[in-house]
Amino acid sequence: MSVSFDFEGNVAVVTGACGALGSAVVDRFRDAGATVAAVDVVDPDDEDALLDPDENTHYYRIDLTDEGSVEDGVAEIVDDHGRIDYLANVAGTWRGGQPIDETPVEEFDMLFDVNLKSAFLASKHALPHLRDREGAIVSISSRSSLSGGEGDGPYRASKAGVRLLTETLAEENKGQVRANAVMPSVIDTPANREMMPDADHDAWVDPADIAGVIAFLCSDGAGPTSGAAVPVYGEA
Repeated sequence: MSVSFDFEGNVAVVTGACGALGSAVVDRFRDAGATVAAVDVVDPDDEDALLDPDENTHYYRIDLTDEGSVEDGVAEIVDDHGRIDYLANVAGTWRGGQPIDETPVEEFDMLFDVNLKSAFLASKHALPHLRDREGAIVSISSRSSLSGGEGDGPYRASKAGVRLLTETLAEENKGQVRANAVMPSVIDTPANREMMPDADHDAWVDPADIAGVIAFLCSDGAGPTSGAAVPVYGEA
């Protein structure tokens, strides 16, 4: 079943826009008529980038782990487009393989910076503009954030932090900005297929399907919904 949304005249900020999920979210907003501010530290012309900019997609190179870069980048987006209606905190990464007592602190710091600090800083600096529009934030948590596991504890903890950040944003901005999270299982991306070539890829969730849920959570159809963590598990 095809579901359409009308975001004509609205501005959506999508972080991690050059990745598999981020580029799918960009496409979903763009197809619905939104102007998209596509944020990443990877340039669209990088060989691994999947973002396809056009006249409605404007790329901004912002280091989401650096507050000065985020503050300046958000100000530039508002100067260029006059508003921010939606923020999709998609930027993130995965690392794992070691138990806690063998995990380098540098890996722990990186996961919390990329997965949690990026969402915190983007939300912090977008919020004044989102309040002006009674807008929405959607962030990417993970199914694995719901429990402990072997070998990827810091990743799970960082994604659990995204869920709690989302609940806090929703509580602090009642009636002004809605904040929700989505919890994918394994996402069907080229990188994941390369890491797990023998897995059942048909059970993984398609980035386009996650993008559709994100668009719904930003739409008027989800008007009563804030503070939720929505499962997006595919066939897993």
